Amino acid sequence: MTRIIPVLTVLAAIILFWYAMAIHMNAPWQNTLNARAGLENVPFSDFAQQTWSQDKPVLPAPHQVVSEIWNATVALDINSKRSLAYHGWITLSATLLGFALGTALGVLLAVAIIHNDASDRSLMPWIIASQTIPILAVAPMVVVGLGAVGLTGLVPKSLISMYLSFFPVVVGMVKGLRSPESIQLDLMRTYDANGWQTFWKLRWPAAMPFLFASMKVGIAISLIGAVVAELSNASGGGLGVRLLTGSYNGQTIQIWAALFIAAGLAAVLVAIVGSAERYVNARMGVRA
Repeated sequence: MTRIIPVLTVLAAIILFWYAMAIHMNAPWQNTLNARAGLENVPFSDFAQQTWSQDKPVLPAPHQVVSEIWNATVALDINSKRSLAYHGWITLSATLLGFALGTALGVLLAVAIIHNDASDRSLMPWIIASQTIPILAVAPMVVVGLGAVGLTGLVPKSLISMYLSFFPVVVGMVKGLRSPESIQLDLMRTYDANGWQTFWKLRWPAAMPFLFASMKVGIAISLIGAVVAELSNASGGGLGVRLLTGSYNGQTIQIWAALFIAAGLAAVLVAIVGSAERYVNARMGVRA
């Protein structure tokens, strides 16, 4: 109970601040509406309710966002093109595939880097340089380029997710695979262990904490990559498309609902990776 109270206190403070800012940011347009309707000297309580119930507010009130999420998920058929559950599944599919590809690529590159000095000197600078290119510039080129050769739908979005998610895995795994101390490597040589045995019995277990820490970052930014890729392909669906259409039509409530669904998906995915980490640690005999 003592752990829950601080969390609830912070949550309550955020919600109160949100409602206050909704009044402040929606007030100018509400004053205009009241002036057109000939309403004067509106009591503050009524005015606050007006700002919290606008159809296209600058900042939606929390209950408007919650209502939109409910209406666009539970209240709609999951196969409806207006359903956030439908679009969320499209984004989730691209995220998971991109994350799997990015993790596999990151691990393979890390293994090559730590076992070959030439790879370390040649690959690592290019890997770092690849992340300096804005994803908003890369995504349209990848989507359009692959579309020209007939690859559409899940594959281009997954590649964008992979492009973002492989980098933290490479960096984390290189650090993890190099984490064993010299005395530990000398001990393996004393036991006449070959390179393969040293890798599996020493380097790989030592890299597990680094791998899972990198995967937590990778799964989150993989979701970002999928959403950004969807902004370049409005016909493919996904949460990014909902953000785009909401922006075009001034539907701020729709935008916020899609953002919250995306944030919720990211939180769940990171939690799943954390659960996998605890399971692997338990299997390896690591104490919590």
